[in-house]
Amino acid sequence: MSSGGVVVLELPLGAAEEEESFELEKAVCSHGLFMMPPNQWDPVSKTLLRPLRLGLGLGDSDSESVMVRISQHQWAPRSLHVRVYCHNSPSLSRQHRESVLAQVSRMLRLSEDEERAVREFRNMYDNEKKKKESSFVGRVFRSPTLFEDMVKCMLLCNCQWSRTLSMARALCELQLEPQPQSSSLLFVADSAAAAASTNFNTPKSDKDHFIPNTPIPQESKVSTNFTNSGSIKADCVPADIVCDDDDYSCLNCKTCQAADEPHNIASDYDTIGNFPSPTELANLDEGFLASRCNLGYRASRILKLARDIVEGRIQLTQLEEASKGASFAKTSNYDKLAKQLKEIDGFGTFTCANVLMCMGYYHVIPTDSETIRHLRKVHARYSTVQTVQRDIERVYGKSELWHFYEKTFGKLSEMSCSDYKLITASNMGSTSSTKKRKKKC
Repeated sequence: MSSGGVVVLELPLGAAEEEESFELEKAVCSHGLFMMPPNQWDPVSKTLLRPLRLGLGLGDSDSESVMVRISQHQWAPRSLHVRVYCHNSPSLSRQHRESVLAQVSRMLRLSEDEERAVREFRNMYDNEKKKKESSFVGRVFRSPTLFEDMVKCMLLCNCQWSRTLSMARALCELQLEPQPQSSSLLFVADSAAAAASTNFNTPKSDKDHFIPNTPIPQESKVSTNFTNSGSIKADCVPADIVCDDDDYSCLNCKTCQAADEPHNIASDYDTIGNFPSPTELANLDEGFLASRCNLGYRASRILKLARDIVEGRIQLTQLEEASKGASFAKTSNYDKLAKQLKEIDGFGTFTCANVLMCMGYYHVIPTDSETIRHLRKVHARYSTVQTVQRDIERVYGKSELWHFYEKTFGKLSEMSCSDYKLITASNMGSTSSTKKRKKKC
């Protein structure tokens, strides 16, 4: 690297290590979101590479993105190895380290509540043969922030999987390009400043509601709330370790060498930026966003979501707080939250189900036209919009869906990213013909 340095952080697995042999590969490659940029899974070194932000709050002036490589070493299986490639500094502040580790913890679901859900799943799924056959062990990969989850769930609607991937990549590329702003929307920053100075005493709406009229400064607590959730503690974060490019922790282990090797970090970072934050999107011109990222009608909905968050109408912190212990919540809680989520423009039944799954609600399987086609082609079940939820639960009630995908396409964690677009129901025919098929437009 021409400047800066590499800061190595350790994230102890804690409760995740007590009940199972945690495997990064299975934790990452457990849901299609891991295939969506800016996530980059390396099947050779079994490491996850992507940019993360040093600050999470909307009020943070320092929102620099840094490339992060997450690996698990054979010689230290009880912790994750997090290498942060700093551009402008050879070290990270304590706040920045905690922010990075909080995002890693969220992606891999390492909180105590999530660990309880994993243990419950493993107790239900007690067939040893199935455990060995399937790569899914109860963790559903998600994004480092709820906003990224929400936008990506919107990208899943009414299009082919290949377009979903291309739209996500285009959004990440925005960070590396100069953006035309909407002249009518330059008030966003001023609105935030005004809210910070005048609206501290604004009465709050019901805390259980997703869209309260609360002031923007509360959003800056996101990083604090993540850090204090119990999954990451300050005393677990070691002092900065600055490494040269030739500094490896395990010279005798080729896998560890591959995981630590920073050989292509600069080029990787140059080719894709981070997923945009609400603040980065809020001032963009809708027409530009729609055409540049091929978003179509989604552009207006994504911009409205970003602006509602920046202006304080949607509080992500309250969303995260409301979802704590989601795996063990009553069905009535799910229904209540789903109803409130649907108040957000663009959040229909399918999008809400996916977002709620990212928030930790697993008892409802998100279903759409792709699910109906899959049931018809593979299981000869002619489902409708009204019956698909019932039919999918009958077929996959024992959590066999992920195993079926791997049986058809091969181990997903070993796939090249260029083949991700093939993972769709239209390619669910014989395995031998999968790569020969082309999806209809």
